[in-house]
Order: sequence, then C-alpha cells, then structure tokens
Amino acid sequence: MNDTSGLITPALVDLHLAPADKGEALRSLAQRLVAEDRVTDLDGFLADVAAREAQAPTGMGDGIGIPHCRSAHVTRPSLAFGRSTRGVDFDAPDGRPADLIFMIAAPAGADDAHLQILAALARRLMDPAFTGALRDAASPGAVAALVNGEEAPAAAPGTVAVGETAAVPEPDPAADGGLRLVAVTSCPTGIAHTYMAAKALELAAARAGARIQVETQGSAGTTVLAPEVIAAADAVILAHDVEVRDRARFAGKPTVDVGVKAAVNRADDLVAQAAALVAEAGSGARAAAPAAAGSSPASASSAGHWAERLRKYLMTGVSYMIPFVAAGGLLIALAFAIGGYRIASAPSVLGHFDWTSSHSWAAMLFQTGRTSFGFLVPILSGYIAWAVADRAALAAGIAGGAVSVAVGAGFLGGIVSGLAAGFLVLWMIRLNVPRAVRGIMPVVVIPLLSVAAVGFLMFVLVGSPIASAMRGLTDWLNGLSGSNAILLGLLLGAMMAFDMGGPLNKVAYTFAAGALTTAGTTPDAGSLKVMAAVMAAGMTPPLGMALATVVRRGLFSPEERENGKAAWVLGASFITEGAIPFAAADPLRVIPANIVGSMTAGGLVMAFGSTLRAPHGGIWVLPLIGSPFLYLVAVVAGTVVTTAVVVLLKGMRKGTAAADADSAVDGKVLVGA
Repeated sequence: MNDTSGLITPALVDLHLAPADKGEALRSLAQRLVAEDRVTDLDGFLADVAAREAQAPTGMGDGIGIPHCRSAHVTRPSLAFGRSTRGVDFDAPDGRPADLIFMIAAPAGADDAHLQILAALARRLMDPAFTGALRDAASPGAVAALVNGEEAPAAAPGTVAVGETAAVPEPDPAADGGLRLVAVTSCPTGIAHTYMAAKALELAAARAGARIQVETQGSAGTTVLAPEVIAAADAVILAHDVEVRDRARFAGKPTVDVGVKAAVNRADDLVAQAAALVAEAGSGARAAAPAAAGSSPASASSAGHWAERLRKYLMTGVSYMIPFVAAGGLLIALAFAIGGYRIASAPSVLGHFDWTSSHSWAAMLFQTGRTSFGFLVPILSGYIAWAVADRAALAAGIAGGAVSVAVGAGFLGGIVSGLAAGFLVLWMIRLNVPRAVRGIMPVVVIPLLSVAAVGFLMFVLVGSPIASAMRGLTDWLNGLSGSNAILLGLLLGAMMAFDMGGPLNKVAYTFAAGALTTAGTTPDAGSLKVMAAVMAAGMTPPLGMALATVVRRGLFSPEERENGKAAWVLGASFITEGAIPFAAADPLRVIPANIVGSMTAGGLVMAFGSTLRAPHGGIWVLPLIGSPFLYLVAVVAGTVVTTAVVVLLKGMRKGTAAADADSAVDGKVLVGA
C-alpha cells in the first residue's frame, strides 16, 4: 500500500459541520486546509472550487458531495472531510442533501502517485461499507484512519483501500458465454467522477453477471484497453464529459454514449442498455473487430437530435481553433503595439532580423502570428470533420479548409468543407467492402478519395459562391458606420450574453474572430470594431453579477457572493462563463439582465468606434484597443446596466415573496405563490 497518511489528518476532519448552505460548507472545509498549510490563498482556492462547481454539480447522490479542483493555491494533495447532520445541497441527481462531504484539493502539478491515491478514494466512495463506516465514525482520527486505509470496514466485494488499485480480471477473448463489455470514463478534471464512474460500472456489471474492463482517462494516467479485449467485447459504454481519446478503436461495436455522471448514478441502466443493444445487433457484434484506426462508431453520429449533433460538430471545431486564434491574434496585436500598423509590410525576418532592433522583433511577432492565423480555417474544418467521423476524416477536413482559404471562402467555407468531409468519410466507413480491401481503407482509400472529393467540392462547386459572399460580408463590415454598426453591436451583445459560452456565444465569437483575420492593416476596419464589441459584451455578464453581489448582498446567497469574487477576475479576463453559476440559480432574472447589459456594451463600442486586434485578453489587452477610454466607458455602462436590471428583477421577486407571506391566512398561502 502507498503511504497515504499525509493526505488527510484528524485536523482536516469536521464531524459536526453545520453550514447554512453550500458556500459556507466549502469555506469551512477550505479554512481547515489553510490552517494546515495545505492551501496558501483561501479566496483564490475557493474561486477555483467555484469554477469547477460551475462546470457540473458535484453531488453524487446517496448523500455524498465531492467538491474538488486543481489549483495553484494548493501546496500538496489533500482531503478535507465534513459530516453534516442537516445535509448540504450539492445538486445531486436524487435530490438528497450530502451528509458526507469530501473536499479534494490537488495541486496544479500533482504527481502521478498522489493522483492514483485520489483515484482510489473516488472508487471507494462507491462502496456502501466504506461510506457507512464514515457515517458511524466516532472521532476525526477514526475517519482519517478509514480514509488512509489504516482501518478497514467490512468491505463490499472488490473494494480496495486507498492507495491500492483494484485488480480487474482481463476478459478472455477466447472464452464464450456471458456479456462482455468495455468502457471508457472521463471527466473535466480527471480526479473524482472518472474513477467513481469506473467503479460503479464494474459493480453494476458484476451484479448483471457480465464482465467489463474500464479504461479511465483521468489524471492518474490511462491504462489503455488492449486491442484483443476490445475485439472480444460485445458492446461499449462511453461515460465522458470530455472527448474520448482514440475513439475509433470501438468502431462497429454497439455503443452506449452518455455523460460521466450517468455512469455514477445509474450504472445498472447503462449495463442493461448495452445488453439490449447486443441483443438487437445479434451475434455478429462480438465478431466485428474494431475498424482500423481512423474509423468512427456509427452510434456516435446517430445518437441524439440532428440539431444537437450539428452543434457538437461545430463546437468541436471551434474549441480546437481557439488556441490558434488566441496565440496568433495576441502576437499580431503585440506586433502592432511595438512596430505600428506598417509592420504588416515588413520583409520576411528570415534574412532581415536584427537582434537589437524593436522593428525586427515586431516583424517576427507579426509574421509568426500571421502564420498561426493561417491555420484557423484548416483546423476548424479538420476538427469539425473529426467530430463527425473521427481520425479518418482529419485529412479531408484539413485539406478542405486549406482549399477554402485558397479560394477565399474563409471560415464559412471551412464549416462547409468540414461537414462535407466528415459525412463523406462516415459513409465510406460504413461501406461493406471486401476483406482484402478493408486493411488499406483507412490509410489509402479513405484519405485518397475523400481529399479528392472535398477538393473538387471546394474548388469547383461551392468555393467561389462562398468566397463571393465572404467578400461582400467583409466589405459590409469595413463600411459599417452609424446606426447599422450600432444594430450589429446590439445583436452581437445579445448573442454573447444569452448562453454565456454556449452555441450562440461561440457563433458570435467565431464570427468576430473570423472577421479579424480579414482586417488587413486598416486601423479602423469594421471587423476590428466587431471584435471590440464582442469582447466588451462578453466581459459584461460576470462583471455585472460581481457588482450586484456587492451593492445588494441580501439578494444573493453566500455561495453566490463567493462566486461574485471570482467573477470580477473572470469578467475582466473576458471569460463570460463566470456568470453561469448565477444564471443556473436564477435564469429568468439573470439571463435577461445579462442580455440587456451586453447589448448596451456592444452597441456603445460600435457607436464609439473602438477597435481591437487581439481576439482575447479582456482588460489585459487595453493598450491594444483603439479609443481605450471610450471602450472602458462602454464596459462600465454595460456592467452597471446588468447590475441595475438584475437587482430590480430580484428585488421584485423578493417583494412578491414578502407580500405573499403577509397575505397568508392561518398559516396557509395560495399554491403557486
């Protein structure tokens, strides 16, 4: 057993946790970590915890809450434990408040050994004997001993102590009879849900008389499923909140594809669904070996409503494109800040670089950033195709994106080429080809035919019309002025605020970033105004919520007030998602307030004519903004409007609640009050 005694000590255990709400519970446990020198900055750490909570609830059901995060403020991997008699609401799927609360604190660079220990703990939380012993423990020392594996409760079959790894039997590919499953689990932080889902699936498979092997793609490392194990499996369960790595391995297998928490909370249902898929597919499922690398499971593209699938394809492409946008855009912005707008016409630095010249450095930054920008459309197109048909579609998608750039079709052409490449390759994968050809399909036939077909599509059929539309759009943007520009700013502001990082937000941002690549060297180009309006509108929602928690504290819960502290930094950094916790708690009042405030900011930026070459950065790229004072006026105005509207709406709700209470007769009020 690994030495785990340093992860939790009696001083990190509170057996009488009695908070008013989740925010107070998190602060109480975090204060114990600070007192033991496990955390250096209480508020900074709580902001990281709140950011993780905003991604997805950490209530696991059955009275368990596992708030957790990676944080630069954590000095060593640590656990703080609280037991609450009244329970704390962690938004568990079964609605049950958590009486057992584990706060898992991992450093930003935690080593594999400690992460494996945390993973083992997450698995143990699925064991009723372990959680029952925690509920019965009489002292903090007993809890620490249980968690550290120094005391063992009457364990359920298959339970392991913290620091040990469950030995999952390897399925025998040659054996017959019985349902054989493989699974992959993954979550955003890779600390807790990944391993809890794996354990839940293992226990559910055992109850169903099936055999399963789970690949956990988490922070403690990945033990990749062997090809022969996949080949012998009847079905696949993918329980993930992030993209499954090398998904093509499971092509041709009946697949259950769900979020990671579904495996934690209803693993038995998932195993039953897998069994049903196998029954529908018949005996051929087991014999179907996974397609060669590059194939894509049909179930991945057939599950869900077409509009939802389309949104996922587009969002995947955008997510892989954004790092190129950020790097290239900021480099270009820095180049202009150092060398002025004329730096765009500087000769290549290959033969003209002077180490002592700021002009040479500016030219190098500009040319590097421009090269990075050159990848935007190919990466967008390639990863849209990858989202549709996995790795086999990458070549056609990237090539189609490059052709889109060559013919001037821009990011709209990249979207078309990415979707065309993905669905073409998906169709080719599903073809029933002779066995002799099957081996060369993913490495020769599919790339050759798909790249040629997408090239023909973009060069001959649709590239020129899309390019004409893009030129018209660019000319319109560059000529925007007066009321038309303000209307565009209002529209983009509403899109940025409506879903705070969701599809509409990403469409507006992608539109602005794509327009940014066409800005040329004109200091007041309309596309630069669009980027400025989008960033101002994206900063406003979290800043408005942060200000509201200060001016009217009584309208917000302690947890929301804690989130408000983090929202200041998130908003200033152009991270609109900082407003999500507020919208999730009260969408009918927060979302309209965000929309009105962001429309104010976007419209004012366009009216003022502020410009921005950087695609990200928030307040930190203020020196790169045209008319920076007026830009700040727009952001402040949008923030104040957001605050005023949300305070007004929440105040009306509070006043209505008070009136309802006053009108109660004999302790009764009307249903629906």
